[in-house]
Amino acid sequence: MNDVVLRVCDVRAGYTELDVLRGVSIEVRRGELVSLIGPNGAGKSTVLKAVMGLLRPRAGRVEFDGTDITGWRADRVVRRGLAYVPQGRIVFPQMSVQENLEMGAFTVDAPARVRVALERVYALFPRLADRRRQLAGTMSGGEQQMLAIGRALMIEPRAILLDEPSLGLAPLFQDLIFEKIAELRTLGLTLLMVEQNAARALELSDRGYVLELGRNRYEGPGAALLGDPRVRALYLGG
Repeated sequence: MNDVVLRVCDVRAGYTELDVLRGVSIEVRRGELVSLIGPNGAGKSTVLKAVMGLLRPRAGRVEFDGTDITGWRADRVVRRGLAYVPQGRIVFPQMSVQENLEMGAFTVDAPARVRVALERVYALFPRLADRRRQLAGTMSGGEQQMLAIGRALMIEPRAILLDEPSLGLAPLFQDLIFEKIAELRTLGLTLLMVEQNAARALELSDRGYVLELGRNRYEGPGAALLGDPRVRALYLGG
């Protein structure tokens, strides 16, 4: 049985006339946590947008769970079971925590399934359970990031894309977010993460890909990349 959940094959994509991705290929297997790292402008977040249908590839192919989803609209991708946590802790500020979570379940028709999903999110993030009636806009950055991840979980996804989950968070909340991402992996979720804290990402990851100027530069097990002197010198600060 093929255990590759997400496959990006030689994808080229970009904005206006500029190709940011110049033939990127990655694979994420079932139950893996895979990280994309590299310098600013390498195309890491663009990969996620191309997968989610927020950016249409100019060439190449994206497959999810054996289906070619290249160029699908984002809502159709979500209905297929692929969730996305965008960069920047995007929440609905004038809605409560619970209302934000319920918005995440827009593809779920059965109220009973929504209730079960809510309880799972609250079990993973007890802080959200304590603040379920609080307006999301009044929460700290770390709490909003928990909410954004929790909202993605509401569709009971087959895989989740995480774009810079620790960006701009205080160290305490960075630690907590990384702990929760590790917990999601132990629960069997398939995860693809773009993360500016490359060393921390590789410590957590089964495998990683290093992108540079829109192309694959290195790939391998997270621990191997973390110990590779070339990767350390170029991307991890020594």
